[in-house]
Amino acid sequence: MPTLTKALLENVEQLAVKAGEAIMQVYRRDFDVELKADHSPLTEADKAAHVIIVRGLQALTPNVPVLSEEDTQRFEGANGEGFYWLVDPLDGTKEFIKRNHEFTVNIALIEHGQPVLGVVVAPALSLTYLAANGLGAFKVAEGGQYVKIHTAPAPLEGQSWRVLGSRSHPDTRMSDWLAALGKHSVQPMGSSLKSCLIAEGRADVYPRFGPTSLWDTAAAQLIVEQAGGRVVTLGGKPLCYADPSQVLNPDFVVWGGSV
Repeated sequence: MPTLTKALLENVEQLAVKAGEAIMQVYRRDFDVELKADHSPLTEADKAAHVIIVRGLQALTPNVPVLSEEDTQRFEGANGEGFYWLVDPLDGTKEFIKRNHEFTVNIALIEHGQPVLGVVVAPALSLTYLAANGLGAFKVAEGGQYVKIHTAPAPLEGQSWRVLGSRSHPDTRMSDWLAALGKHSVQPMGSSLKSCLIAEGRADVYPRFGPTSLWDTAAAQLIVEQAGGRVVTLGGKPLCYADPSQVLNPDFVVWGGSV
């Protein structure tokens, strides 16, 4: 079964970067947009990234099944040891279509319902975040070095909370939640970048009301947790990936430093 080593993390990072390069080839030219059964958009970039990642993971860990957003039908569950890969080949397709650069490639390794390795690449912004249990959370600097990242401490009383919000999925419940939070400023942003910014201390909290899927959150959740933060339901429980047949997450909050 997969051993959580820096070598495995580097291999998965290389796969995500390769998928990101394929996405950017489409991004730089005209492309068609299809609608899936749930009316969410699909492009040839989603499909190209999916093929690269799934083939790469199958070569890297042949005994670990892959659940990708772009092929849920063939997934039959975790293997006998409780492992599976959870992939969003292109998180933020709406942002991709709008050409605002705020889209990512998400790859997570799940063990017994919890992410234990995560890679998030934002190819249009040349950003890569990654983490593994026991190794910590990192941002890849120019030159390829892994720089350790940490969440910021919670704002002191009277200070303003730096809040990240969904750019393409507004929700009226957000207003009530923010009123209870206190003094704050809100920055809209797409994809799993929101959680990654919290992991590196550039924001404090990201409340998410409304639908997200397992593959939207797992990789970034692990990065946040290894950086010192939490990704929890409104009841305070960590998001769980033990039943992949239930693809939708409950509402949740990504917290940075201790609150």
